Amino acid sequence: MTTQAIPHDTVLSSSAAGRSRGALWAGRVLFIIPVLFLLMDGTMKLFQPAPVVEAMEQLGFAAGLAPVLGVILLACLALYLVPRTAVLGAVLLTAYLGGAIATHVRVGNPLFSHVLFPVYLAVMIWGALCLRDARVRALLLAEPAR
Repeated sequence: MTTQAIPHDTVLSSSAAGRSRGALWAGRVLFIIPVLFLLMDGTMKLFQPAPVVEAMEQLGFAAGLAPVLGVILLACLALYLVPRTAVLGAVLLTAYLGGAIATHVRVGNPLFSHVLFPVYLAVMIWGALCLRDARVRALLLAEPAR
């Protein structure tokens, strides 16, 4: 079995061969929705408006932890936004969102609107990365070993 290495910084652009316009736009939409949401969420955690403080307390966290969570979220998001570190950023964002899932399960929030919302974001993050990056596509869509 021979495998062909894909250069580390090979990220497909709109002119990439074999990519449809639909895949290009789907990748853009899947990229921008979670980025905008997480950017807003991280920024709000830094500035701590009243709804953030109330939500933190409702979830069982001290309100003073909001800026720490905001910095962590924005740092992970920054890694995701840079093509060279996008995979690391996606892994770290997935871990962050896993903590959100655990928190919502612990407090008994509704399944589809609260518990699974971080899953929806993670699927969009990885879907966009799969459409944008040939390395990720090759890894996720590779045939299983026999």
